[in-house]
Amino acid sequence: MKDILLITPPFTQLNTPYPASAYLKGFLNTKSISCFQMDLGIEVILELFSKKGLTTIFCHIERSRDAISTNSQRIISLQHDYINTIDAVIQFLQGKNQTLARQICSGNFLPEASRFDQLDDMEWAFGSMGMQDKAKHLATLYLEDLSDFIVECVDENFGFSRYAERLGRSANSFDEMYAHLQNELTYIDKITLKILKERLYQIQPKLVCISVPFPGNLYSAFRCAQYIKNHFPTIKIAMGGGFPNTELRDLKDKRVFEFFDFITLDDGELPIELLISHVLNSPPLEGLGEAKRTFLIENNQVVYKNNTTRSDYKQSQVGTPDYSDLLLDKYISVIEIANPMHSLWSDGRWNKLTMAHGCYWGKCTFCDISLDYIKLYEPIAAKILVDRMEEMIAQTGENGFHFVDEAAPPALMRELALEILRRKLTVTWWTNIRFEKSFTRDLCLLLKASGCIAVSGGLEVASDRLLELIKKGVTVEQVAQVTQNFTESGIMVHAYLMYGYPTQTVQETIDSLEMVRQLFELGVIQSGFWHQFAMTAHSPVGMFPEEFGVIPEQNVITFANNDIQFKDKTAIDHDKFSFGLKKSLFNFMHGICFDYDLQEWFDFKIPKTTINPDYIRDCLLANHDQFNTKPSAKIIWIGGMPETEVFTKSKKGNAWEMMKLTFHDKRETFEISLEKDKAEWFITTLELLQVSNDKTQTFAQVKTDFEMYFDDFELFWYSKPINSLRDFGLLTL
Repeated sequence: MKDILLITPPFTQLNTPYPASAYLKGFLNTKSISCFQMDLGIEVILELFSKKGLTTIFCHIERSRDAISTNSQRIISLQHDYINTIDAVIQFLQGKNQTLARQICSGNFLPEASRFDQLDDMEWAFGSMGMQDKAKHLATLYLEDLSDFIVECVDENFGFSRYAERLGRSANSFDEMYAHLQNELTYIDKITLKILKERLYQIQPKLVCISVPFPGNLYSAFRCAQYIKNHFPTIKIAMGGGFPNTELRDLKDKRVFEFFDFITLDDGELPIELLISHVLNSPPLEGLGEAKRTFLIENNQVVYKNNTTRSDYKQSQVGTPDYSDLLLDKYISVIEIANPMHSLWSDGRWNKLTMAHGCYWGKCTFCDISLDYIKLYEPIAAKILVDRMEEMIAQTGENGFHFVDEAAPPALMRELALEILRRKLTVTWWTNIRFEKSFTRDLCLLLKASGCIAVSGGLEVASDRLLELIKKGVTVEQVAQVTQNFTESGIMVHAYLMYGYPTQTVQETIDSLEMVRQLFELGVIQSGFWHQFAMTAHSPVGMFPEEFGVIPEQNVITFANNDIQFKDKTAIDHDKFSFGLKKSLFNFMHGICFDYDLQEWFDFKIPKTTINPDYIRDCLLANHDQFNTKPSAKIIWIGGMPETEVFTKSKKGNAWEMMKLTFHDKRETFEISLEKDKAEWFITTLELLQVSNDKTQTFAQVKTDFEMYFDDFELFWYSKPINSLRDFGLLTL
């Protein structure tokens, strides 16, 4: 029994828990408040995609051959093959039955429907050694076939990472959602509520907190709340999370509170702490006294209560995310397309952490920069971050981390990497960034050495005019150079791409596509995704539309308010570019079709690109930063100490002592030779520069020390022998 139950409703991710409840549970631990958390989404998926679940589904469907598609008829005909293979496939995708990969790859194990029609070239995509990934991809197609079948024949609202998403998107009025909640339970509802009922009897909570991160969780959140109200009327129910934080700030409809007692906004720690205190300690009929950013009903009216004098907790005070109670060994890793970078979102179990609250840049005009989750920037000290990483590794047994920042700060990434290396931790991590010039070649090498495998960042529109209008703070040239630094250091890059930004012309859309084509062809970006611009209520474009040449459609807001329909004064139909942009990108991500004329991706006439075919190549050739070292730059050595051998060198009757330094790294052995006295100074200096030292040396300090004994430090530092060590761990940061 626990007084508090934290729920993530269906559906978010298959491969790893959405972290909101783990963050809250970690905070509650610091207050000695006990709670239980559950991810209803993965539990519903596991019940649905099981031998028992599929058997029930097929029995549920009447065999009406003329009422369903040919594809669904095929799946019904193969139902016994699906029923007999599903448990083994799920176990394989959970990492428990790896030998099944050979059967899956044999081509005669999985039943195949329409998702297999456009199968990637398996040999190209996975090679002869990629059997596990190849099998995951095939098993993913198999699950997607079943998903298509469920959508057509069982529940049209189903999706692996969302449920009834349409009802939560831009729902200015609660009417449609309210009407759906009066309908009979759907097939997915029944499974969801059966699991919820069992857990409520087991935990017997007094307060249920439902985190709603996305529109695709909203309907299920209301269904769960409705069930609790009807069958467990003494339990109080609160909603929080990303959806209410962005969409429910103008809430007025009283009917919402037929389902929820409280709705909290922004950082959840203090609001939840105050609600818990109220629910557990107040007399049953007493109203909510002290509150932080909380909607509720008082005197039959919706009120927003923010009357506490207490401040939100600092990030150093919120504790370490706690993943206990969640079914960590039951999550399902899938590979939707054969692209190593793209698969990170769906393949593997990642511990989620945040380096900093908010965004250190906080200027992009399409972003919700007026809301606390963006505008209140607060970094967390690297030592605290790595302490939390070590705690989570001990708890979960997983050493993979996804830092879910809005944009991770480069300086903090550097300190994090140094701390990881000092503690000799073996971790794998990735995060979201801005493609800014701070990401030098040397910083990227340091990040790679600490375990960073990938970054994702917003290129948005590959047009310098539009990037300036967006206030992105980068140029296309800068993005190209930074992505080259990451790629050459062995870190994969994913680019978020945008089209349809206000005032964007057709020519700029085509030129942006050409820039993207060149970036992929030159191999400096490995993955990407095109998003059509959406105007949100809390972004500068949404708040000041006249400054961006757009005319918003004004609606009465009583429920959700985020996405705003608008008309662009250019009157361009950006929707028509969607298919061509996404199809071309899909091919670029597979390393093909770079020689296609851009016109081939569209079934309507487009203008020729105005971009020079070598534009990105020229940008990369200009990427030189190694001789512009600031005096305050930190010098770090992440390699090992060399073996030494003294020898004599002679020329024209003169002889002098030299020293050969032999270095060994994980892949090769390399040598440099220096004059003996300079070599001895250099070895002593390398010991001071080692990453294991807490005290770092600056370029100015190293230069001053050198010039106590020798002349012309720059001639020595930028000489060929020393310069060759840059590739092996002599880094300037």
